[in-house]
This record gives sequence, C-alpha cells and structure tokens, in this order.
Amino acid sequence: MRELPYYSVRMRASKSKPHEEGGKHISGGEQLVLFDEIRGAVDKLLHKSLTHSRGTPDFAQIQFETVDEPIQVISPLPITTHITHSVDEGQLLAQNLLMKCGVTFHTIQKAYLLMEEHAELSGAILIDSKTGRRLDESHRNGKGIRVSRMDWRDENFKKWNREFAANQNDRLKEAITLASKVSIHQATVAELCWSDDPDYTTGYVASKKFGYQRITSLKEYGDEQGCRIFFVDSSEDITKYIDYLKTNPILIQWEVNHD
Repeated sequence: MRELPYYSVRMRASKSKPHEEGGKHISGGEQLVLFDEIRGAVDKLLHKSLTHSRGTPDFAQIQFETVDEPIQVISPLPITTHITHSVDEGQLLAQNLLMKCGVTFHTIQKAYLLMEEHAELSGAILIDSKTGRRLDESHRNGKGIRVSRMDWRDENFKKWNREFAANQNDRLKEAITLASKVSIHQATVAELCWSDDPDYTTGYVASKKFGYQRITSLKEYGDEQGCRIFFVDSSEDITKYIDYLKTNPILIQWEVNHD
C-alpha cells in the first residue's frame, strides 16, 4: 500500500512590512501533516501568529505544499536542564559547553560580535567552528538560513514529555525538533540559541556530543534580541549542508520501549 503524502504547512508573520522589505519579525512556525490535518495546522499557526508576545502582526503568510522527498525519522536529542540564576552565569555555561563541543574561544568571541551586528536576522548564522568566519553570507542576501520541513507528532511528543520534561508546551517541542534536525548532520559541531520572545529567557546549546543542554537564563526578561548560531565544520560541503537544513524533511520519533 502506498503511504499517504505529507504536507509542509508554514507560517510567517511580521509588523510594518513583510520580512523581505525589512518588517519586524513577529512569529513563524511549521508543521508536517497529512492532508486531512492541513486545516487544523493552518488554524493553529494562525492563532500563534495573532497572539505572540512580540506584538500584533499586520502581515502574515501561511502556505502549504506536498513533501515529495522521503521523510527521515530520527530520535530527539537527550535533554539536560541547567537552572541558572543570572544571565552572566547562563552565558558562561553556554560558552563552556560550546568549547567542550570543539568550538574555539576565538570563534565564540567572533560569534557574539556577529550577533550584535545582525540582531534582526530572520534565520541562523553559520560560523566556521575553528576560525569564526561566517559561511552563509552568499545565501538569502545574508539574512540567515531558515531551517524548514520538520515536525514532532503531538502524541509522541507528549509521551516523551511525560517521561523527561513535564513541560507541556509547543515551544519546547519546536526547539528540540529543530535542534535534533540540525545536530544530526555531520557538518554541525554545535548550536547556540535563545528566543527573541521578550517573555522567555531560556535557551540552549545543542550537539551530537552532549545533546540538548537547556539553560534557563541566557538573556534578560523583556529583551527582544534572539540568537541562533550554527557552528560548522567547514571541511564539509556547505552548499549541501544548507540545502539539507532548508529542504530535507525530518520527523522526530521517540521510541517507547521500541514500540
């Protein structure tokens, strides 16, 4: 029997102008769903766009398309939570974790400078983990790489969540889904991320080596500047790596007793 096709449903919302015209990013999201789930996915993403803590958008776009490529099923990264009591403590921990992954201190310093220079990017910055050189400037006019075509089915996420996190929210699901897709590729050395949501201070360092290291204080409450940096092994084919991030469909599946 032929398997039913999946559809990629994506949303982006901004204020003042569309993203490509310099509008303020408000919200984004994506789901991989079957045909009869498209309406529910559209409703969920529309609700997310209209109720975001970054503000009310005056531009939103929701689209869907068939996923023609085979979907790769992968396991979620193992999670560890670090309770930190200040931004300084959280940032120091993040930098130490990055160095344990193989990112040089010099590269981390350059990454933070790039972060300040490009505070309003709509995607991830790719940085050579050894030299700190930016690798993605020729793509999307230097606006950062958008990771796409990924999801974690709700029922499976809830089973995992009851076992490991007890934190029933889509924010955690979306973060681990993206981090798991990014980390599984051989070019990824580590990822550093925290949200641009002003009311959410938690972020993470993710890698194949140490999993999803969740850190509770990586920015001050009320700060709308986010961060997403991929530290990359530049000996890999960067064009193929970016294509993987943008187009390869991934579903997260936690195996419950190998069921």
